[in-house]
Amino acid sequence: MKHNNILKNVVRTASKLLVKRVPYNPDNHYLETIFAPVHQEHTATQLKVKGQIPTALNGILTRIGPNPKKVDNPGNHSWFVGDGMVHGVRIQNGQAIWYRNRYIADTSQDHALEQQLGAQRGIGGAVNTNIIGHGGRLWALVEAGSFPVELNSELTSVHVGLFDSSMNNGFTAHPHLDPQTGELHAICYDALKQNHVTYLVIDQHCHVKNKVSIPVKHGPMMHDGAMTSKSMILFDLPVTFSGKDILKGASLPYRWNPKHPARVGVLPRNGKAEDVHWLTVDPCFVFHSCNAFERDNGEIIVDVVVHPKMFASDLTVKTGPELGVTTFERWTLSPNSNKVQRQVIHTEPQEFPRFDERLAGQSYRHAYSISLPMNGNTSLPNQLLHYDLQTGEINRHSYGANEVTGEVVFVPRSPDAPENDGWLMSYVHDLNCGNSKIVILDSLNLGGEPVAEIELPVRVPMGFHGNWIADTV
Repeated sequence: MKHNNILKNVVRTASKLLVKRVPYNPDNHYLETIFAPVHQEHTATQLKVKGQIPTALNGILTRIGPNPKKVDNPGNHSWFVGDGMVHGVRIQNGQAIWYRNRYIADTSQDHALEQQLGAQRGIGGAVNTNIIGHGGRLWALVEAGSFPVELNSELTSVHVGLFDSSMNNGFTAHPHLDPQTGELHAICYDALKQNHVTYLVIDQHCHVKNKVSIPVKHGPMMHDGAMTSKSMILFDLPVTFSGKDILKGASLPYRWNPKHPARVGVLPRNGKAEDVHWLTVDPCFVFHSCNAFERDNGEIIVDVVVHPKMFASDLTVKTGPELGVTTFERWTLSPNSNKVQRQVIHTEPQEFPRFDERLAGQSYRHAYSISLPMNGNTSLPNQLLHYDLQTGEINRHSYGANEVTGEVVFVPRSPDAPENDGWLMSYVHDLNCGNSKIVILDSLNLGGEPVAEIELPVRVPMGFHGNWIADTV
């Protein structure tokens, strides 16, 4: 463990020195407009509400993303790196109780936490990608070797580690919760361990229940996986670790690798590495899966947003993902085939697919995502897309001519409500860089007015993922 931490520190230090050698460039889209970081932590109460917040909603709507405190060279800064900041609004009994934003692991306030973070974080360092509830606690997540950071009920960082395990293994930004068992299932990769990825199971008490090491080549980026009731799905696709780009001063050392074969793996949950069934797929990249399930004939269905390429341009110039051309697809993985069958559900550019997570790993009918403008400029207005995967019908909600929504979360109206009967909640950003708001929609009436809008006292930067963390009884 000590040797690995020393190696991570050496690589991080060398990377920072090489980044400083890149010629200075003051321009970066991901440090401007709705992406620009905010520089203060806020706490606000008595939030103004338009409409009526449903009284059944009791919990915190969270959102996390990169919010760098300092950028030495804006032209070389990647959207994917930078200090993490969590945003949250507590809702209780029809009222918006408070809004808070906090830096993840603010080491200036806690020396012990600084020591934990310095010893255990991965090559990228900042935990800035996702936030989940598990075991009755809040956890901020990132990938590529870093550990989760535990937050208290007021969003302050209190602990760094692999949940309650002493195991020295990084985690992922996208674990999958099995609603039947309460376990988290995760496919994890480490930038400094390029010959394998790890399948981890975290039980409902935050302890590691199972670990499987799976051999790979070239250090592939596996931002997400997928889960069925019986299997885990691995996306081993042609975005891999790039030492050459570190030498060029790239802040994100991953790029498109045409020499890396594209494949999808099926690992039985109780299996070992040699049990993985690999299927080839045409070269492409997947950041996010929606849901996956198994048919009676043994076929596995996986719904994904597909990018034809990713990080294919010079990463010292192109500082964000190449967005704009994506498809929402249904992939069929057959036990009798070595090739993924691809079916396009919709060709409109989009990202951040979500669904009713009570049906995780099971057959489902409804999916949600957000549209992206054709030119990939995510600072333009977008829409919420709702798919009826049974009929093929697509419904939409437009937030406004000057407004952009982040990832939208589905919350069921009650624990036993039918699929797609509930609310769709998101942080919405003002293109004129005014204050942000939370919008709550009725999932059965997307064409109508929002059920409620919660006005926030500050601008929330456009970021990555968020979740509804319901109060535990």
